[in-house]
Amino acid sequence: MFVSEYGKELWTRLDISSFPFDKSLNGFQIETPDRELGKAAFAVDASFETIDRAIDEGADVLVVHHGLFWGEPIAIRGAHYRRVKRAIDGGLSLFAVHLPLDAHPLLGNNAQIALRLGMTAFDPFAQFHGRNIGYKGSLPFPMTVPEIARLLSFTPESGTEVLKFGPDMVSSVGIVSGEGGDDIYEAIDEGLDLLITGVAPHEIYHAAKENGINVLAGGHYQSEVFGVKALERLTKAEWGIDTVFIEAGTGL
Repeated sequence: MFVSEYGKELWTRLDISSFPFDKSLNGFQIETPDRELGKAAFAVDASFETIDRAIDEGADVLVVHHGLFWGEPIAIRGAHYRRVKRAIDGGLSLFAVHLPLDAHPLLGNNAQIALRLGMTAFDPFAQFHGRNIGYKGSLPFPMTVPEIARLLSFTPESGTEVLKFGPDMVSSVGIVSGEGGDDIYEAIDEGLDLLITGVAPHEIYHAAKENGINVLAGGHYQSEVFGVKALERLTKAEWGIDTVFIEAGTGL
């Protein structure tokens, strides 16, 4: 399989064309189309560190959730130049997939969090530009917020914040990875016990307190490792490609 063929498989599998409103430049941001794919690397963020480590690992493509280009041209200079140059010099393609990897009903960050919590059925949640990005549903049995945090590897080191204003035993949850804190209002309307997200902005504090809902914000990075790891497993299982996940946590 060539790198370009692999990119087409991801594009179709993740239904990327259905997200024209995504400010991310989804798909190949750097492409070496005639290169055979022997190894694929996966990371949450495209940074000099992850690009450099992917090349050192012998990867032909790096698949990330957060790419290098976001909606408008950016001068290729300074640190941005060093990232792009390192990738091109190393023959590394860069494939980014943002909102489609949040929203996918099986491989996405939010569906994968639901599955990690043992949820066997969940419904769309958290509408954005007419599309639902997150999921909501019932846990297989009531859990405490600390128990849920442990299952998701949300720790103080990952940047976890908790607003504990809802029931001690959580039965229903809404899940929106990354910057999903503003979806608390939909969670309140749905009568959910807990909103799981990456970041809790200051302005939702009183909404949570006054409406009696818990918020578990595990850190933007840590809430978005699930999708790229699911893509890594898919790549290895379905296409037999050697893979590596590059851990580069930010604590944020």
